[in-house]
Amino acid sequence: MTEFIPPGSRFIDLPSPFAMKRGGVLHGARMAYETWGALDADGGNAILIVTGLSPDAHAASNADDATPGWWEPMLGPGKPIDTDRWFVVCVNSLGSCKGSTGPASIDPGTGEAYRLAFPELSIEDGADAAAHVVAALGIERLACVIGNSMGGMTALALIARHPGLARTHINICGAARALPFSIAIRSLQREAIRLDPMWHNGAYTDDAYPESGMRMARKLGVITYRSALEWDGRFGRVRLDSDRRDDEDPFGLEFEVESYLEGHARRFVRRFDPNCYLYLSRSMDWFDIGESCGGGTEAGLAKLQLERALAIGVQTDILFPLQQQQQIADGLRAGGIDAAFLPLESPQGHDAFLVDIARFGPAVADFLAALPPAPTGRAG
Repeated sequence: MTEFIPPGSRFIDLPSPFAMKRGGVLHGARMAYETWGALDADGGNAILIVTGLSPDAHAASNADDATPGWWEPMLGPGKPIDTDRWFVVCVNSLGSCKGSTGPASIDPGTGEAYRLAFPELSIEDGADAAAHVVAALGIERLACVIGNSMGGMTALALIARHPGLARTHINICGAARALPFSIAIRSLQREAIRLDPMWHNGAYTDDAYPESGMRMARKLGVITYRSALEWDGRFGRVRLDSDRRDDEDPFGLEFEVESYLEGHARRFVRRFDPNCYLYLSRSMDWFDIGESCGGGTEAGLAKLQLERALAIGVQTDILFPLQQQQQIADGLRAGGIDAAFLPLESPQGHDAFLVDIARFGPAVADFLAALPPAPTGRAG
C-alpha cells in the first residue's frame, strides 16, 4: 500500500468524524490541494477544479512545485484559466492515493492501512470534502467550479449539496449519471483487479502486488479514453520491428498499438493504488444527480442553483458520450439557468480535454472572461 503525494501538496483536515453518504465515518481524514494566483480581498475570484479518477492536485506548476502538472497548458498566467485574474484551487479526490485520505491511508483507529475497511465511497462524499476545503480557505462563494470527467459528476454533486457555493459551472466531458456502457467497462476493470491472485482481497503488498490486474484495468481504460479515429490515425496497422517482438511468445505483442498500451499500463500500475482505483471507479457507477436532489436526473439538474453554466463534450467520446453533456445543459436550462452546450469535433475522445487545448482552451477562456466580478466571496 503506497501513497503518491506531489511535493507541492498542502493539506486541510476534514471534520472528525466525517460522515459518508452510504454510512460509516472517517476520523482524522484530510484533503490534499494546491493553489495558483492570489485571492482578492473580497474573495470573489476563486475557482475550484475537481478532477477525474487518477489525477492529483498538481494541475500545473506553481511556487511550491515547478514540475509540469496534468493540465499545464490550461492553467497559469495568461492561459485559459488565467491565474493573473483567478485564484485557483485544485483538490485531490477523497478516496485517492495522492494525498487525500483513501483506502491506502492509515486508519488512525488501527494504525494500519484502511484497505477494504474504508467506508463505501460516493461521489457525494468527494463533493462534501471539496466543499470543506473551499470553506476552510475562507471562500464564501466560488466564481466557478470546473469539473473534468469524474470531476464533472463531483461538481454537480457539490452544487446540489451546497447551494450557493458556486456562481457558475463548467462541466467538461462529465455526466449527471453513469450510463450502462460506462458501468460495464468499469465493472470489467474492477474484475480484472479482483481476479488477480495477488490482490488477496485487498491485502496485497508492494512486493506482492496485483500488477496483471492493474495492467488490464488500465488498458481497458485507455482504450475508452481515446477514439477509434485517433487509434487508426496514430498507429494504423504498423507492426513492431523484429527486435521489439518476443518470438518465443506466439501471442506476444505484434502491433505498435499493443506496445503503446503495454507501456502506458506499466507506467501507471505502480503509481496508483489498486484499492483506491476500485473505490473511485465504483463511486462513478453509483452516481445520479437525481439521487442527490430527489426525483429523476433531469429533475435533479433543474433544481440546481447557478447563474451560468457551460457543458463541453466531444463527438468522439465513447466513455462520457456527447448526449450526457447535452443532458446537463438541457436540464440546467429547464431550471432557468443560462446554460450552454458546446460539442467539439476533436478526434481524441474522452481525453481530449487534456491534450486538445487548441479547442478546449478558447471555450474555457471565453466563458471565464465573460464573468463579471462578484460583490463578495470570502467569509468574514
